[in-house]
Order: sequence, then C-alpha cells, then structure tokens
Amino acid sequence: MDAIDRKIIRELQENARISNQDLAERVNLSPSPCLRRVRNLEKQGVIAGYTAVVDQEKYGLPLNVFVQIRLERQTEELINAFESKVHDIEEIMECYLMTGSNDYLLHIVSDNLKSYERFMREKLTKIDGIGSVETSITFSQIKKVHTFPT
Repeated sequence: MDAIDRKIIRELQENARISNQDLAERVNLSPSPCLRRVRNLEKQGVIAGYTAVVDQEKYGLPLNVFVQIRLERQTEELINAFESKVHDIEEIMECYLMTGSNDYLLHIVSDNLKSYERFMREKLTKIDGIGSVETSITFSQIKKVHTFPT
C-alpha cells in the first residue's frame, strides 16, 4: 500500500459515497486507475466494507457503557464460550481482548440505565465463566473519528 492508496482510503473514510470521478480528482489520478486501486484495496480486504455513520443519540441509544470483564479462569473452553456469546449479543458494539488485570473490554450501547440494568441481569451475567465485571458509564463523547491517521 502506497501513499496514494492511503489518500484513497482517507477520502473514502470521510465520505464513502463520493463518486469515483471526485475521488480520482482528490487523489490526483484519472478515474480508471483510481477505480482499479479501490477495487484492489477491496479485493485485498484493506477496505472491508462500507457503512452509514448514524447519530447514536438520534437513533435512540444515547448511553455508552464500557465494561471490563475478568474471566474466572483463562481456559480455552471458557475463552471460546465467552467470545461466542459476545458475538450473539447485539448491544455489545465492540469487544477487545486485553492485557493487564482484566481479560476483555466491552463497549455497550443502551437507551437508558434501566435497560442497561436489564441487559446486565438477563444477558451479560448469564455468560458462564465471568469472574468479575467493572462498569464505567460515559457522561459525553469528546472525540470519535472514522479516519485513520496518515
């Protein structure tokens, strides 16, 4: 991947609906080579897909919660079971395997505290093998970008 590919990616991260003609102009290519590069980035899996950026609050899920999970034991069986369950729970937007004292960091969205409590009681704490749960609720989002640094 070269500097032109990175420019293409950055432009698409800012506006995935940009026309190929406009994209080509912004990265100083003619349309045919620009389209070939985009297709190649898609084929290589560098561009994994396209999506709409939705206003979380207007959608009705204003609450962001970050949950740190520690498993009872780090056995392959518990790890696989936990990760499999996480994939099935739609409120979990992101899950990271972590270093340090906790095993996982989850980003969860909810419409309010009552819903989050229900989520905890009915979904998250039902997963076998969880040793501890530490929850942090956000006041506000200070920064969220969708473009990688150059």
